[in-house]
Amino acid sequence: MTDRQPPLPLAWPARRGPQDFFVSDSNRAAVAWLAEPARWPMPRCLLIGPAAAGKSHLAGLFAARHGGTVIEDADRLADGEPLFHAWNAATPAVPLLLTARALPRQWAHALPDLASRLAATPVARLDDPDDTLLHAVLVKQFGERGLKVAPEVIAWLVLRLERSLAAVAEAVALVDAAALAQRREITIPLARDVLEAQGRLAL
Repeated sequence: MTDRQPPLPLAWPARRGPQDFFVSDSNRAAVAWLAEPARWPMPRCLLIGPAAAGKSHLAGLFAARHGGTVIEDADRLADGEPLFHAWNAATPAVPLLLTARALPRQWAHALPDLASRLAATPVARLDDPDDTLLHAVLVKQFGERGLKVAPEVIAWLVLRLERSLAAVAEAVALVDAAALAQRREITIPLARDVLEAQGRLAL
């Protein structure tokens, strides 16, 4: 009989309150821009950033604070008609926020009138995370799983993970699953073994 316990398929809810969004140099400009839609040159904005960068979190905070219309993953919509109508309907009282991974010229829609409107729409960007943000998100994601990981492990991961929040989420899931299966504490040797085996270390 094995002494290893298979990890349970648990879904860990992400905390999405204002206090759970960490501001650093990599996202500070976008956060400031979304905080004051009344100062936008038009009541419309594109929030562009890579996967897991915090677009949904920011969009939810924007909707709660300012109302308006939010359309997420706008670059993945093959039908541009809803975007076209939403763009035209936006007003200072009901601003429009669109989230996407890519700039409009790479979107799937094929409406020339929409393309010209989107090309003129202000863009807020979420850049690749800096060390401060990676550290905060690692602590948060381990914490959401009920895990308190030693500071030296967090620091080790910050230096060695790919510079993306998607990579952070994947690493946390892999390390947590291995620690549970092997009934081990989360340590640097455990993290190194798991992430090297999965090819998830940048260095």
